[in-house]
Amino acid sequence: MSNDIFRFKQFSVRHDRCAMKVGTDGVLLGAWGAVEGKRILDIGTGTGLIALMAAQRNPEADVLGIDIDESAVAQASENVAESPFSRQIECILQDVLTFESEAPFDAILCNPPFFTEDTLPDNRSRALARNNKCLPFPQLIRKVAVLLAENGTFSRKPPRRTLLEFSRQNRSCEMLTLRLVADDGTRSQQYKELTKDFYL
Repeated sequence: MSNDIFRFKQFSVRHDRCAMKVGTDGVLLGAWGAVEGKRILDIGTGTGLIALMAAQRNPEADVLGIDIDESAVAQASENVAESPFSRQIECILQDVLTFESEAPFDAILCNPPFFTEDTLPDNRSRALARNNKCLPFPQLIRKVAVLLAENGTFSRKPPRRTLLEFSRQNRSCEMLTLRLVADDGTRSQQYKELTKDFYL
């Protein structure tokens, strides 16, 4: 199997033209993040992986993937077109900080840039995908507050595989721990259960 394509149970993802490849972080967020409601936004869609997982998990939702990298949007659009979820998902070239929507989103997912160093990698696409200079967290939160429906949720995956979910509803603080790797170095049963609908 080519390293440029990652096959899941219901779709495949090509990632040869994207700075950020398919990896555990994206799969984890796509399997875990809230996807209830009719409208879902995937900020920084990259390959379209999380948008595809959201569509698979919620067949009734319309999913919009946005990204500032033209090559990523083109590849995400191709991945969506070749999937069984092509009628549910649209991918557009758009900076979330200037994005406006006539209707709010019920769920917003974001696997954001995570490096804060001033020195950026030589590869511009990789720099955009990995460094949060393009999408600082305080600006992201302010924008999500504008785009999110009153009963909506915002799920993101910051570094070190800590996943956060925010809601406008008054809910108690809940902390769950998910072990990804068993003692023998294989994927844990918890992780297998969470991702069983996706991995082959």
